[in-house]
Amino acid sequence: MADTILKELTLKVWRQKDAKSKGGFETYKVHDISTGTSFLEMLDILNEQLVSENKEPVAFDHDCREGICGMCSLFIDGRAHGPDDDVTTCQLHMRRFKDGATITIEPWRSGAFPVIKDLIVDRNAFEKIQQAGGYVSVNTGGVPDANAIPIANEKAEEAMDAAACIGCGACVATCKNSSAMLFVAAKVSQFALLPQGKIEAARRAKAMVAKMDELGFGNCTNTGACEAECPKSISIEHIARLNREYLKAKLKD
Repeated sequence: MADTILKELTLKVWRQKDAKSKGGFETYKVHDISTGTSFLEMLDILNEQLVSENKEPVAFDHDCREGICGMCSLFIDGRAHGPDDDVTTCQLHMRRFKDGATITIEPWRSGAFPVIKDLIVDRNAFEKIQQAGGYVSVNTGGVPDANAIPIANEKAEEAMDAAACIGCGACVATCKNSSAMLFVAAKVSQFALLPQGKIEAARRAKAMVAKMDELGFGNCTNTGACEAECPKSISIEHIARLNREYLKAKLKD
């Protein structure tokens, strides 16, 4: 299908100096946007326009622009990463919008993700959860052969599905409780399914859940919104596994 031109779009963009300042929406118009343009490229065009008018450009986060780093965390028209399914914001294209549309663009809304500026939030809380237990302790040295430890294909595939999490925070932004359970579950699950993760399984589950609670994330109430909006289609079955791992760990105390 050939690209067409969106003659005019109205953008309602959240502007905020920092976490302590009061923010608000500002309205901008962009013209002649190709439907083949990515959403972030459209924001680049807006910023070029603002710079040419001697106005401050909109601050937004991005890095790889390939859907693998999780940096492009935007809430677009009431949905994490926008109106497309199973894609990140950088993979979203303007063909998903109609000419004359009004597009509302916000940062992630969560107490655990304070606003740095405009559309950029601090997702360092995820790093702290990872540091609490999202790793396997190993002796360094030669790399073992990939087939040195026999692992059932089904388990390996399920672990890989969990490991697909890019830590973008869409699950937290979408959840009405700002719960990070899907993120923590994915990180715990990818190790719980593999022999290398069994030794530290109990410590990992307790430490990561405790850190999640400490950082102010909400509780999971099984609404399933996180799974629906996850750009990597991570299943809430991993949350069930996290709960089992956590219960087993507490019973060992």
